[in-house]
Amino acid sequence: MEKKAKLNINVFKRLLSYWKLYKGLFLIAIICTIILGVLGPLRPAILGYVVDEYISKTQNPSMLLMWILIVGGMLLFEGVFQFLSSYFSNLFAQSIIRDLRKQLMAKILTFRMSYFDRTPIGELVTRLVSDLQAITEVFSAGLMSGLGDILAVVIAIGGMFWYDWELALLTLIPIPVLLIATRIFARALRKSMKMEREAVNNLNTFVQERLTGMSLVQLFSRQTREYESFQEINALHRKSHVKAIWANSIFFPFVELLSSFSIALLIVYTALKVRGFETAGAESQFGLFIAFTMWIQMLYRPIRQLADKFNIFQRGVVRAERVFEIIDLDDHIQNEGQIVECDFDAAINFKNVFFAYNDEEWVLRDINMTIDPGSTVAFVGATGAGKSSLVGLLGRFYEYQKGDIKVGDVAFRDIELSYLRKNIAIVLQDVFLFSDTIEQNITLGDESISREDIIAAAKEVGAHDFISKLPNGYDTQVGERGGTLSVGQRQLISFIRAFVYNPHILILDEATSSVDNESEEMIQRATERLTKGRTAIVIAHRLSTIQSADKIVVMEKGQIVEQGSQAELLELNGFYRNLHDMQFSEERKRKE
Repeated sequence: MEKKAKLNINVFKRLLSYWKLYKGLFLIAIICTIILGVLGPLRPAILGYVVDEYISKTQNPSMLLMWILIVGGMLLFEGVFQFLSSYFSNLFAQSIIRDLRKQLMAKILTFRMSYFDRTPIGELVTRLVSDLQAITEVFSAGLMSGLGDILAVVIAIGGMFWYDWELALLTLIPIPVLLIATRIFARALRKSMKMEREAVNNLNTFVQERLTGMSLVQLFSRQTREYESFQEINALHRKSHVKAIWANSIFFPFVELLSSFSIALLIVYTALKVRGFETAGAESQFGLFIAFTMWIQMLYRPIRQLADKFNIFQRGVVRAERVFEIIDLDDHIQNEGQIVECDFDAAINFKNVFFAYNDEEWVLRDINMTIDPGSTVAFVGATGAGKSSLVGLLGRFYEYQKGDIKVGDVAFRDIELSYLRKNIAIVLQDVFLFSDTIEQNITLGDESISREDIIAAAKEVGAHDFISKLPNGYDTQVGERGGTLSVGQRQLISFIRAFVYNPHILILDEATSSVDNESEEMIQRATERLTKGRTAIVIAHRLSTIQSADKIVVMEKGQIVEQGSQAELLELNGFYRNLHDMQFSEERKRKE
């Protein structure tokens, strides 16, 4: 528990360090908070003085009116500073969270693909949205308001002792009990906050995955089972929140009880004093009684609110831990390359390359081959042979553990990462489109690519006709993940995207495996145009699409078992011959 508490303090200190970025906003918010913390406890002292001097004793209407105006001015003044404090506190908080969100997103964008392979997307969404929102409240509703409450409590207690130290001691008897109760409450709340954090994360992850995979859920009639699973997760989410509510529902009535007990002690003490004084002396107790009544209310209200602030603080710090874990995570592709000028129209050489996703469970083993410049090389093999893994190494989405990959005499790792990827285009089997227009999905926001460039590329790959027939042409919204388009149409858009970026090296990862015959013919024509004059690497599912490849590389269990032209491989009567005969015999049976 001590280790956890220490960790929370360290996280809170790290959050506080961000104030230096916005010193002006922070200082304005602090000054307004201090003024509010002073003005609030000062009012009871003034009202007590007015009652004693101008109501109980002298009956001076003009002076009474003046002091009433003074108190009214103080209330107006408090309202103005309450607005300023709230405004600048929230502006300060939102500025910090904006920077934290930018820092977090920038870090996520650098992670290697293996991180996303093992991390649910819903968890990252939780970090970027709800967790950072909870951290916002640490600065706005927690830190600033909490400092004001503490200052108000200190001044109120000081005023009580200055007026009557005996009465102050008497009315403060319940405070030690309140402090003990607050400590117990804090421990209970810490546990409930941890449960709440895990429950929110699990719920977000579950919902995000099921909504993304809704077609699969419905296809296999899993609606009832998934709903039952959702109910279980939702029940745990409710349970975690109820624990926090349970602690609050006990603590706050207990605070009210202690506050009432202090008021009761004040009434008894004042009544006994009044009985012991003459009339004039008794009247002098009215101002004291009013001031102490207001101070006690001011005392317990901030203490009760401090419990709320602790709630906010604890929730924010717990969420901040998770955010900082991602920010501190070193799981990005090492971009130590300095080369920003390289001849990509050179041969690509693989020399003794080994690669594994986990430890030494090799997915690729001892890969040795050369891809000649301007040639088309096709990779074939069974599922799991390592074809797509090899593509991931060329784009440096993953890092190989042994060996080397070079273009000409330059190692891929020595090339600056963004420059490398600018010269390599990958068209994947599962095309991803953003919920935006066709044009934006082609350019990806690159303003240097004009509409004329897009249309020329679309005509080149044979996609201009179908795009022109859409309701808004190139400005048509494609929906989430391109849901308003067919698989073949999405694939053609990915070809246009690759074409306008004009890469030196083109990689096609089973680009025709999921399309119909008509779309396949269009994609085949697009492929021929796109691969012309550049080095092309094709991962093939259908052998009919790679018969004209300059070289075919056959992979089996992460190793290259054969390579050569189609004619050469057929003559070997080996792995490729078996794949060829098996696939074409199946196609003949389907036609028959």
